[in-house]
Amino acid sequence: MGKRRHWIERLAHVELLTPKPEESLVFFRDLLGLEVIAQKGDSVYLRGWGDWFHHTVKLTAAKEAGVGHIGWRTESPEDLEEAARFLEGKGLGVGWAEEGDLGQGQTYRFRLPDGHQGELFFEVERYSPPSEKKPLLKNRPQKRPYRGADVRRIDHVNLYASDPTPSRELFQELGFKWHEGLWVKNQVEMAAWMAVSNLSHDLAFMRDPTGAKGRLNHLAFWVDTEAEVIRAAELLREAGVFIEYGPGRHGISEAFFLYVYEPGGNRIEVYSGGYLNFDSDWGPILWDFDDLAERALATAVVGGPPPESMFAYGTPPVMLPQS
Repeated sequence: MGKRRHWIERLAHVELLTPKPEESLVFFRDLLGLEVIAQKGDSVYLRGWGDWFHHTVKLTAAKEAGVGHIGWRTESPEDLEEAARFLEGKGLGVGWAEEGDLGQGQTYRFRLPDGHQGELFFEVERYSPPSEKKPLLKNRPQKRPYRGADVRRIDHVNLYASDPTPSRELFQELGFKWHEGLWVKNQVEMAAWMAVSNLSHDLAFMRDPTGAKGRLNHLAFWVDTEAEVIRAAELLREAGVFIEYGPGRHGISEAFFLYVYEPGGNRIEVYSGGYLNFDSDWGPILWDFDDLAERALATAVVGGPPPESMFAYGTPPVMLPQS
């Protein structure tokens, strides 16, 4: 792949689409504990109490659940221009918007190989709390609200792809490290976990069993401890939220997890722990799907085998092909 580029700094935000906007807002605001920052048209902008940017979630009313777009911040204005030229050369460019979405400046929009929508920008508005939310700790953007599951920040996004390889290769060229992968007999790529930060992953791609394009597997939010993941499970179950899987521990990423569905149908993960990687030449660690002792080892070494839905359900919902 040659010398790794460093155009992109971090995952900035994800737009989620929901056919039940009012119920989804209650879930993200009251049950997860996100902060509402603004509302414009059919969209509500939210952030975790530990997120520094204007927003990290854009919740938009739509006919179907799914992902609208994924926003990434570049490391500099020059990196934004260089990355845009690179994507244009790949035939994936959509074009420039002089004024991007709320809280961001000039924005370059592009398509991922599987049809997902992405955008890059550098100028970003940082959250400025009102007086009643100003923290004692200067290294926090606001006081901790202690509301709902009290998630601290956005963590990562996991996308379905009809074939993960082209998307994984694109983001390697954009500067992401390929940390872990899941294969069948070292021939068919099933999933890839990638990072542009020191996290175990900021972005993942999973092979879509339906063959559909542009779907979402899940969006993940970080809490500080495993105990908070368990607390979130209790709180969400009491609220009648469907718990799909967990709490448990991943083999891949080594993180502690909980998967639930928000009212619009999108899968949401509450997430903590996991390894950090500071090496530029680490990995990828490749797991073989067919060699797993229980099929769950690469997904959860605590919490039991994953349900079939973990490898098939996504948004927008698509029927599995008949065998």
